[in-house]
Amino acid sequence: MFHDLFGRGSGDYDHNDPPEIDRMWNKFNERLNRLFKRKKKGGEDPGDDNDSGGDNYDDELNKRRGLRFGLIMLAVVAFLFWMGTGFFIVQEGETGVVMTFGRYSKMTGSGVNWRLPSPFQSHEVVNVSQVRTVEIGYRSSLKNKQPKEALMLTNDENIVDIQFAIQYRLKNAADWVFNNRDQEDMVRQVAETAIREIVGRNKMDFVLYEGRDQIALDAHGLMQEIFDQYQSGVQITNVTMQNVQPPEDVQAAFDDAVKAGQDRERQKNEGEAYANDVIPRARGTASRLIQEAEGYRDQVIANAEGNASRFDMIVAEYQKAPGVTRDRMYIETMQEIFSNTTKLMMDVRSGSNLLYLPFDKLISQTAAQPESANTEAQTSSGVSQVPPVSTDSGRGRESRDRGGR
Repeated sequence: MFHDLFGRGSGDYDHNDPPEIDRMWNKFNERLNRLFKRKKKGGEDPGDDNDSGGDNYDDELNKRRGLRFGLIMLAVVAFLFWMGTGFFIVQEGETGVVMTFGRYSKMTGSGVNWRLPSPFQSHEVVNVSQVRTVEIGYRSSLKNKQPKEALMLTNDENIVDIQFAIQYRLKNAADWVFNNRDQEDMVRQVAETAIREIVGRNKMDFVLYEGRDQIALDAHGLMQEIFDQYQSGVQITNVTMQNVQPPEDVQAAFDDAVKAGQDRERQKNEGEAYANDVIPRARGTASRLIQEAEGYRDQVIANAEGNASRFDMIVAEYQKAPGVTRDRMYIETMQEIFSNTTKLMMDVRSGSNLLYLPFDKLISQTAAQPESANTEAQTSSGVSQVPPVSTDSGRGRESRDRGGR
């Protein structure tokens, strides 16, 4: 067949000569053209000789064989090309998901992979190492706000404007492809639902000020829990609070309320500081008075016990020598009285020629002098002077003792 198809044996060239590829291809094309352009001749005379009939039969057989071979070659090439469409390349950090008639079949790693060609199998390449970002409450810039997403209600029935972003990557490519219809919209809805629930549990002041980090942490945990329940194949990596503030329509009133709250806290702190200053001092004073009273009580009791003991001793001595004891008691009593008085008593009936000096007035005048003059005098002299009161008292006692004698 091949000899007839490519013209071998027709006497055009020697059988021992090597075939020329171009010549063989040209003859193949000529025979195909003749086959498709051939038209049956009607009304041929059946009385043709046997030689011409045999040649026509061989020629017809060769044409059929050539057509069959060409169709087979085309089918083989088409089949190889169709099978080649099953090869696909998966880059590093990506995962290929192979589906058989639209149903999950397997996942492939990075490199060159093969699957059954369409329509039997198909594939989808998913980037699992890329960090994706979803913005809630704004788009691209904080100025481009989305009020429907940003406005949220707190536990104390106040409205806050929250703008935040979440970053995530994929942990299961098959779940990401098959369990989500609109992946990015699903992530946005889950994030918005979680943050609204967290904000609804807390009060406005906590959300605006000290609770930002805690809210982001709680929202991160709640989002991951929801994604795992949905088997969405999402792994949350970070939740960032971009901006938290009251709505713009009530910003001025909110600033006034914040200022009033700050004034209240300031006055409260001042009151607590004053209380912390006064209460310890009052407690210290009370403790000191209690201690002084207890000391005075102990002193009075001790003095009374001492006087009682002394009186018992005096009684015993008085019983032994009443006159001597009585005189000694009189002298001690008078000495104690005169040592504590500023009056001078003189016996004028006995004809004493002692002069009377107003010691009480002199003592009062001396005590009325400024203390600064005393200090300067002591500093300039360098010698401590004995107060006049003591000198006068000594002299008065000496005069009394002499008068008594």
